[in-house]
Amino acid sequence: MIGFFTFGKACDGLVLNNYAGTDILMSLSRIAVAVSLVFSYPLAFTGCRDGFMDIAKIPMEKRSAGTLNVVTLALLGVITFCAITLTDVSFVLAFGGATLGNALTYVYPALMYRAVVKQQERTEEQMGVNVSLASAVLGIVMGIIGARMAILKTGGGH
Repeated sequence: MIGFFTFGKACDGLVLNNYAGTDILMSLSRIAVAVSLVFSYPLAFTGCRDGFMDIAKIPMEKRSAGTLNVVTLALLGVITFCAITLTDVSFVLAFGGATLGNALTYVYPALMYRAVVKQQERTEEQMGVNVSLASAVLGIVMGIIGARMAILKTGGGH
């Protein structure tokens, strides 16, 4: 937000790109971001890989070292292709915010509330469930609009 206040509408999607390459503090900031990415990526990637294998319904007993290596290489290939293709980080941030942000704020809480009410057989809360599901639908609509705006505004990251 400070970057936007500093540079206004000319602010780049990656705020550090707005500063001069000769600025020592910003160079140190760029190094700090790179170190953070290098050392946090394996942890995040492991969760991504395991989640992918859960979605693909690969049983635990079939997750051998060879399977893990194949899935890791395939996912890294897709991620690397996306990183090469998408040259504007603002698209990734806008699209992710529109889709994941709305899902985390509106959709997932409503679905969890509905599941808890159903599991505990609290039929007197049906009105609350309906309101939360309406909120989820609103979140989906806002997510679609936001994703569309991200695609149109940034040209899909190109």
